[in-house]
Amino acid sequence: MKKTLPFDFIYQVVALVVAIIIVHLVYVTVVRPNADVILADQAERAQVEQDFVPDRSLYVVIRDYEQESCFILMFWAMAIMGLKARNCLRERRMLQNPFVEVTEGLSILPEDTREYSRPLQALPEATRNNLLPRALLAALQRFASTSNVQDVSNAVRAVCDTESDRLDSELAMVRYIAWAIPSIGFIGTVRGIGSALGQAYRAVEGDIAGVTESLGVAFNSTFVALVISIFVMFLMHQLQLIQERLVLDTQHYCDDYLIRHMQVR
Repeated sequence: MKKTLPFDFIYQVVALVVAIIIVHLVYVTVVRPNADVILADQAERAQVEQDFVPDRSLYVVIRDYEQESCFILMFWAMAIMGLKARNCLRERRMLQNPFVEVTEGLSILPEDTREYSRPLQALPEATRNNLLPRALLAALQRFASTSNVQDVSNAVRAVCDTESDRLDSELAMVRYIAWAIPSIGFIGTVRGIGSALGQAYRAVEGDIAGVTESLGVAFNSTFVALVISIFVMFLMHQLQLIQERLVLDTQHYCDDYLIRHMQVR
């Protein structure tokens, strides 16, 4: 099993800190100053022009703290998924290497397994712990101990199923982020509606500016959160597709380049 949990934890913490710094810096220097200017201009024009209809500005839509939090989580999830995709693509390139070279027409007997295992055992530890070398080694070791081709096939399948479960479990944090993003949007909705209700007395008196602004916070936060959630879910499903293809192609590699050559006297 790969010993990557400490690195993964450190990477996730660093990625979260970097996402917070970058997104907050953009909000402080670009988004909120521009949104304040646009809102001030719209307020002045609304007092002068009775039929004034303010345009929806991107800066105003994403200006609040809930939207900022959603963007932070989005970039954090993208960083995590980027690392997982990079690892999968690196392992996928290993499928192009002839780890077990068997001449067409020749068979692998149980007593030959040690000869084929040596090159795999001589690989660097980081390479040997990848899925394909582990599956090939498990197949050769099982064939040496049982001399049963069906047992070899079951051993490869077990290794691949375990790897599939591991890859799926490592997406738990991404799933949590995909759930948390719309939840933060709904928090903004509740905050905006609560603020609007707190200013209802001013709307009765004819001043609806505060109520309108609070309702804008409510709907903008939900809108941005749902859009970001859809994007994150799309990337997560693409990553799952890459991982599933890696596991299936590894099984096919073992079948085509190793198991079909095995024979018992």
